[in-house]
Amino acid sequence: MAEYIVMPQLGESIVEGTVSKWLVKEGDPVKRYDPVLEVGSDKVDTEVTSTADGAILRIVVPEGKTVKAGTILAVVGQPGEAIGEIPAAIALHAAETTPAEAAPPSPPAITPVVARMAAEHNLDLMKIKGSGAGGRITKKDVLDYLAQRQAAEKVIELPPWEQPGSGDLFKPTDQFVKEVVSAKPEPRVPPQPGQKALAISPVVARLAAQHGVDLNAVRGSGAGGRITKKDILAFVEGRKTAPAAQPVPLATPVPPPSFIAPAPAAGEDEVVVPLTRMRRLIAEHMVLSKHTAPHATSVMEANLSKVVAHRAANKDAFAAKGVRLTFMPYFVQATVTALKAVPEMNSIFREDALVLKRRIHIGMAVAIPDGLMVPVLRDADEKNLLGLARTVNDLAERARLGKLSPGELGGSTFSITNHGTGGSLFAAPVINQPNVGILGIGIIQKRVVVIDDAIAIRPMVYLSLSFDHRAVDGAGADRFLLVVKETLENWTA
Repeated sequence: MAEYIVMPQLGESIVEGTVSKWLVKEGDPVKRYDPVLEVGSDKVDTEVTSTADGAILRIVVPEGKTVKAGTILAVVGQPGEAIGEIPAAIALHAAETTPAEAAPPSPPAITPVVARMAAEHNLDLMKIKGSGAGGRITKKDVLDYLAQRQAAEKVIELPPWEQPGSGDLFKPTDQFVKEVVSAKPEPRVPPQPGQKALAISPVVARLAAQHGVDLNAVRGSGAGGRITKKDILAFVEGRKTAPAAQPVPLATPVPPPSFIAPAPAAGEDEVVVPLTRMRRLIAEHMVLSKHTAPHATSVMEANLSKVVAHRAANKDAFAAKGVRLTFMPYFVQATVTALKAVPEMNSIFREDALVLKRRIHIGMAVAIPDGLMVPVLRDADEKNLLGLARTVNDLAERARLGKLSPGELGGSTFSITNHGTGGSLFAAPVINQPNVGILGIGIIQKRVVVIDDAIAIRPMVYLSLSFDHRAVDGAGADRFLLVVKETLENWTA
């Protein structure tokens, strides 16, 4: 029976994606989990795999088309099998609106700061009235809306552990409580007649700010006329050949310039290697993280004698169950222990509060041939060492084979990177936003140490913690790192 390959949901706040490249043609044989096409959005780039063994009977959406999540992209089944009529409910939704269709209402132009806050708090900007020039939504408008919403939910009348929500503990600051109590609606400036309403992602807002683009002059190709990253880049490229025009001044300071600086043409002794989409996304994410969070790093050294001994005694038993026992599960379990001891490290920083996560989802950096992926080990605190080892092996293997689903690459509450596999002693890794911390693991090697005033040789490892200094101070970060160190050094499991 024929099955459908559909556009995945590329993130919690992403409702559409673009077919970047088809890896197969109609009639090509495929097996289940074989990659068949590449899709992307402003935030994520990934491969979509076949849902069954058979052949590609029909390709529904061509390359370059942007469609909604859930749209049928292709049909897979047995060669010669009748396809029948594709269900209308999830048939192709063109990204462009037709003249007969009225574009859905969308929020007014916003600053990059407002775009980021809206994404962090999952806000519907249509519900917020702007007090800025021409009805522009300002940072203060968003904070006022958040305060009024929290007051309506009576957040401060309940203890944190009784707050409603999707697994988060809300920890209001003193200033936030004061704002909630005294919050009053303020007069709003109505939008100017004829002003164009725009719905944009934080990435688009940042690009527009960097290049001085008036978003009202850009034609959006996304759903309902939504401006995408591709539209901004095309507009900037087209502007190079158009008569020079003065950029529209912004209401907020222009962010630092893009990470890609203009460069002269390559010389005879130079080779220009174009950035892949994945490398460009990684670069943008790293720059965004550095510009978002004030990074600080603490380093401690741990004696892994007991961990090494435990692994040597148990790896054959694990292998008999089809599981390869590496050192990573030990670090994950020690990290879980530390996150329970210092819950601030398992949180998201907001400008009005710190949101503590009840569930522990560990992002695990995995190097792949053309970049880096961070699959998420969900509910790591609910798994024993065997369960962690099995999940770690599975995620790492499927990451290298490109068989992870988009849903397995988001939602981490803390991250770990094992840079020691390449021989590195210690590092200051970049925080994986929106986490507030990332643990770096150096190479495990025997070193000379002093134990009880005697010189000894022990398997040692450097542990480095990069943390967001807005959310955690040095004392809290060191307390977290010390728990990781002591858990590893006193391993008894």
